[in-house]
Amino acid sequence: MPARSHLDLVAVLSLLLCCMLWGLNQVSIKLALPEVPALVQVSIRSIVAFVLLLGWMRWRGLRWDGLGPSLRPGLLAGFLFATEFALAFVGLQHTTAARGVVFINTSPFVVALVLAALHRGERLMPLQSVGLLIAFAALAAAFGEGFSLTAAGTTWRGDLMILVAAVLWGLTTVTIRLSVLRSAPSEVTLAWQLGVAALLSPLAALVHGDAWPQSWSLLAIGSMVYQGVIVTFASYLLWFWLLTRYPATQVQAFVLLTPVFGTLSAGLLLDEPITPALLLALVGICLGLVLLNRRPPVRTSPA
Repeated sequence: MPARSHLDLVAVLSLLLCCMLWGLNQVSIKLALPEVPALVQVSIRSIVAFVLLLGWMRWRGLRWDGLGPSLRPGLLAGFLFATEFALAFVGLQHTTAARGVVFINTSPFVVALVLAALHRGERLMPLQSVGLLIAFAALAAAFGEGFSLTAAGTTWRGDLMILVAAVLWGLTTVTIRLSVLRSAPSEVTLAWQLGVAALLSPLAALVHGDAWPQSWSLLAIGSMVYQGVIVTFASYLLWFWLLTRYPATQVQAFVLLTPVFGTLSAGLLLDEPITPALLLALVGICLGLVLLNRRPPVRTSPA
């Protein structure tokens, strides 16, 4: 049970910080793409965060039994996690960060639909179904816009890749929810995901022909530190700590701020076009998440 019954100032500031960090993550990826190929970024991010996480677990005395009952669901969650990030990073080569941060945050709707299909206790209430319809209608309008935005550096293929990544993120959450990983320490669940990604991502980069940079600018180094240390390691641990200390429903309600921060930062820092259809999708997804949060919360890792 959570240690607090309500969000105090520390929790609110921590949640705002997490949402800002996650929103800026897409911008960070996009800034480094001219120098660091997409799959190389995934590799560095995963390896750095995995090594730091192992050190953290050892310092805390947490045991990770890689051959125990969590092996199969852990490998599956890790594979889905690694594939999700590969698609999301490559997709950003073909679309804007503003559109990417909106589309990737549709994963909670995937979780809701899959769990509703698998479990009677997870069936959607009428108000939740309305939220899904609103979100998907707004999302369809924004996706359709991608067919006519090639001049702005956007193609429907990039949007589609990120939408598929969102589906895989949702399936990762379902895997965790329906397996022994649900009761495992959050660090162990995260270790499975990062460990498999740290193994598969360099192989995928090699097969894809993504070359590691010979020289590094301060911008590229800063992006990798931001992604690997601040986002994937530190902010994820902070998120899980908040989930164990405060009411999960109140904590997860803040997640809808992530695409808001991401869209605004992409417009301000990358000078990307924020179109009416994209704003409509942003509003629709946020409204849908509000309505969807009427159901019992799902505990998962953010993107």
